[in-house]
Amino acid sequence: MTAESNVLVFSEKQKPWQDRISALEVPVKGLKMILAAIHLMAIWSLIAPSFAANEPKYPFLRDASNYTITSEYDYIVVGGGTAGCPLAATLSQNFRVLLLERGGVPYGNENITRLERFETNLNDNSGPYRPAERFVSEDGVVNARARVLGGGSCLNAGFYSRASPKYVRSVGWDGELVNQSYPWVERVVAFAPELQQFQRAVRDGLLEVGVTPYNGQTYDHILGTKIGGSIFDNDGNRHTAADLLGYSNPDTITVLLYATAQYIVLRSEGNRPRAYGIVYKDSQGVEHTANLKSVEGSEVILSAGALGTPQLLMLSGIGPAAHLKSLNIPVRLDLPGVGEGMSDNPMNYFVIPSPQPVETSLIKVVGITPFGSFVECGSGGSDGLLLQKVIGPLSNGNLLLRSRDPLALPIVRFNYFAVQADLDRCVQGMRTIEKVVLSRSFAAFRFDNQSLPSGGRVTGGGRNAICDCQINGVAPDSCTSYCAANRAALERYCRQTVSTIWHYHGGAQVGRVVDAQYKVMGADALRVVDGSTFNFSPGTNPQATVMMLGRYMGVKILRERSR
Repeated sequence: MTAESNVLVFSEKQKPWQDRISALEVPVKGLKMILAAIHLMAIWSLIAPSFAANEPKYPFLRDASNYTITSEYDYIVVGGGTAGCPLAATLSQNFRVLLLERGGVPYGNENITRLERFETNLNDNSGPYRPAERFVSEDGVVNARARVLGGGSCLNAGFYSRASPKYVRSVGWDGELVNQSYPWVERVVAFAPELQQFQRAVRDGLLEVGVTPYNGQTYDHILGTKIGGSIFDNDGNRHTAADLLGYSNPDTITVLLYATAQYIVLRSEGNRPRAYGIVYKDSQGVEHTANLKSVEGSEVILSAGALGTPQLLMLSGIGPAAHLKSLNIPVRLDLPGVGEGMSDNPMNYFVIPSPQPVETSLIKVVGITPFGSFVECGSGGSDGLLLQKVIGPLSNGNLLLRSRDPLALPIVRFNYFAVQADLDRCVQGMRTIEKVVLSRSFAAFRFDNQSLPSGGRVTGGGRNAICDCQINGVAPDSCTSYCAANRAALERYCRQTVSTIWHYHGGAQVGRVVDAQYKVMGADALRVVDGSTFNFSPGTNPQATVMMLGRYMGVKILRERSR
C-alpha cells in the first residue's frame, strides 16, 4: 500500500486468525431510503450461513452476575470498546487485567453479525442491553452510544483509515510505535474492499472534479481520492475490536459482561485522590467492588468513550466543582475540563435516486479535500448516497450529568457549526458532492430532473452552472448574484440537514483533563485511553486510530513498568 514519506510501508496483511462479524448503525432518517432497499436482500439472509459456530471460545468471558471476584488486579479497564479491548489484551501479556463491559458480546447475534441486518440492529429496542443506546443531543440530533463488547466498531459504517503523520506529530505520539501499532490491529480487523459500479462512479467522479491525485487502495491519510480499508470483509462479515481480545493471555485477563461501573473508588493521599478500584453493578443490580493490587504502577484506566468516561469521572467526584455540588456529589478533585470540548464532526448527506439498481455498499471510497471536507458514499437498491464530513471540527460544546444515576444518559451539546469555518467547509463539501453528481462519470446514476442541495437541477442530462466563488475573502468578478444565492442555499442545507457520523469525541481532553501520558491531572493511579482525550478527530474516520491508541498505550505502559 502507499504511504506518506514518513510512514512505514507495510506488506500485505496476514489473513485474520478468525472471522468476526458485526453491523452498522444509521440514526439518520435520510439513510432509511437506502436501508429499506437492503431488505431486498432477504433471500441472502435465508441462505447465509450461521456464524454462531465460528464464535471465539474466549475462556475469560464471564457474566458479571455469575462471577465472584477473588483476587486483585494490576489494571482495571472500564469499557470493552474500540480502545479498551486492544488495551486490555496488550496489558494482559505481563499483568493481571480486569475488563468491565456494560453490554454483551457481538457474537451469535445476527442483527450484529451480518451487514444486511444492520438496520435491524440500529432499531433494536428489545431490552436494556441492546447494542445501540440512542440519545438525542441538546442540538436535536439523534445519536447513539455503543453498549456491546467491541464498542462503536460493532455499530459504525466500517471504514478504516489511519490518522495522518501530521496528526501523529501534532499530538506528540511516538511515530515508530504508531507504525507498529496500526498493523497489529490490521492483521485482525482490516480488509481491502472490492468496488462495484456505484462506488467506482463516485471514485471516478471525485477525480474528474479535481479531488486528486488518485492514491489507489491505502489505509494512509493522503490528500486526494482513495479506496480505504474496511472492517467488513468482502463476504459482508464485520470484524470488531472484540476480535483483538484474541491477542490476550487467557490466564491473566478476565472480561466481565453486563458490568456497569458506578464510580471509581478513590482515597485521598495528601491533597491528591488515588484510584483503588471500581464499584460496578451486574445485570441483577447487585453491587460489586473490584480492587487494584497495592503495588506501584497498578491503575484504573477509563476507556468508556466520549460519553462514558467524563460521566464516570463526574460520578466519582472528579470534574467541575460547582456542577458536582449541584447534584450533591462530594468533590474529590475540582477539574473544570471534565465534560468540556465535546465535539461531533457534522455530517451532511444527499440521497440520489438511481435510474438503475446499485449494489449494497457502505463506505469504501473517500475524497480527502484540501479545504477540510471528506466526501464518502454508500448505496443500496435504487438509491445512492453521498455525504461529506467536516474535519476537526472547530465547534464544540460540553457534557453534564443528568443525575447521579449511572444509567441516566448525560446531557450533551456539540454546537454544530458554531464556528463559521466549519460551515464554510460544509458548503464546499456539498458543492463538491454536486459536482460529482453532475460529472460524466456519474451520469448513469442520476435522473435528468434530479434536484440539488443548492436548489439547482440536472436538466436534459446537462449540468447547471456550479458556483465556484471563494468562500473566504472577496469573490471573483465572474461571480453573480446566483453565487450568493447558491452559498446561502447550501448554508441552509448544511444547518437543516446536519447529522452525526458517530465520531464524537472530547470530554477528557489532553491538556485539560489528562497529561501527555493520559494520566488524569491531579490524581494518581488513574488514566484515560479513548476518544474522550481527542482535541481533534483523527483522519477521515477515527476507529482505526482509537484501536491503534489502545495498543499503543498498552505497549507504552508495559515499557514504563519494565524500567
